[in-house]
Amino acid sequence: MKKKRYAVIGHPIGHTMSPFIHKKLFALAGIDADYTYIDIPPESLAAEYAAVLKGLDGYNVTIPHKQAIIPLLDSTDERAAMYGSVNTVDNKNGTSRGYTTDPDGFIKALETAGIDLDGRIMILGCGGAARTMAYEIALRGKPFEFAVRRESVGKAGLLCLEITRKIPGARVSFGLIDQIIGTVDVLLNATPVGMYPNSGEQPIHNCAIGRCAAVFDAVYNPLETVLVRRAKANGSKAAGGMSMLVWQAAEAQKHWNGSEFDPRDIERLCDEAARELRNK
Repeated sequence: MKKKRYAVIGHPIGHTMSPFIHKKLFALAGIDADYTYIDIPPESLAAEYAAVLKGLDGYNVTIPHKQAIIPLLDSTDERAAMYGSVNTVDNKNGTSRGYTTDPDGFIKALETAGIDLDGRIMILGCGGAARTMAYEIALRGKPFEFAVRRESVGKAGLLCLEITRKIPGARVSFGLIDQIIGTVDVLLNATPVGMYPNSGEQPIHNCAIGRCAAVFDAVYNPLETVLVRRAKANGSKAAGGMSMLVWQAAEAQKHWNGSEFDPRDIERLCDEAARELRNK
């Protein structure tokens, strides 16, 4: 049987953990497959799609191609269409179909950490990761708010309008990240603040962290950001983004080959990926 071929595409892409994670998942599923990364500048996406990507069995999509890939595909599923974002493509019988598994990774990561989406929910940032979180919270009928920098107020306002237009009844607002007042039940960091190599940074002040009952940081490098470390020191539930990364990869494999994974195997893979990240 012909060996299957998969990849992740993005730009820049050399830092990606996807090959390590997917190779482990293929081994768990007993599937003989290659997985690599392909650096594709934005201006080359259409040409590479025709010359390379159509020949793969499937691929993952990361920044900056999650929206740009959509017009090139034969179809997307309903959720990817609603999000306007694709991170997984399956090629079968000469046709390509796009999916988004980022929301699955987000929800599974919260479940693993024992963090319930209840009470006052606040998302830091209004970019791609924030958008994923926001849609999933709105679809569950929960009110939430964005906290953003002053220069992102316009973008946050447009995102709020988009969400309320696509999800009738959604309750969403926004404010400034440096003016957070009161207690927060669930704080979700969707900004890159605290990511390697700027690992000493944190997105909000210590006093605001101290008023958060639970914290989830989508950043996975470093494994424990300053935000997560300080939240834990305060006695709050807190988790980083590695499990989100691994779970969204597991969901991609489900689209490609129908693979299902034991949560205990995913937990072990999170630990292995953490060790690999430290070695890097």
